Amino acid sequence: MTEKGTAERIADAALAILLAEGADAVSMRRVAADAGVTAMATYRHYPNRETLLRTVVDAAVAELSRDWGRRRGATTFTGRLDELTDDFLDFALGKPNLYRFVVTERREGVRQFPGDFRAGGTPTFGPVFDAVEQAIGDGVLRADDPLEVTLAITMPAMGLVQLYHGGRIALSEEDFRLLCKRTIARVLSGLTAGESG
Repeated sequence: MTEKGTAERIADAALAILLAEGADAVSMRRVAADAGVTAMATYRHYPNRETLLRTVVDAAVAELSRDWGRRRGATTFTGRLDELTDDFLDFALGKPNLYRFVVTERREGVRQFPGDFRAGGTPTFGPVFDAVEQAIGDGVLRADDPLEVTLAITMPAMGLVQLYHGGRIALSEEDFRLLCKRTIARVLSGLTAGESG
């Protein structure tokens, strides 16, 4: 087994701090101490905190997205959507500090709606977008803008995660996951009762 290089040890330390305590806790001095290197060594490999965080987060998201949407046991659109919801919730609930940094914190170079989303540049949104496009093409969903349909389907779960992370939803994780899935199902089925007359 080969010993990790300095740059990799620094990145590992930064990721560990980010996952445990959030992005605000990641400082060059703290990362250097946790990696067992000098602060100068840290700056030799990463010129500033932003570069270090971007490198670490890009690698972590790439690793997460490698298996994202690969469950592929479902044969229906709703089954596929259920699997993708599980992937999303595994990420959002399993790595909450990484999720917050990736999804909610303002920073340079983030993917933006609509261009980056339509171009498939988001590893979490892209598989849902693909499933929606296919469902529209197959006639499972009515003809509409697949990008905005995907947004309508995914945003309720993201909003619920924000509330859950903020302590505004008092449910166990299992019950919270079920709430997210019921909410998505309501969006898919629509809420209009129809007009009487």
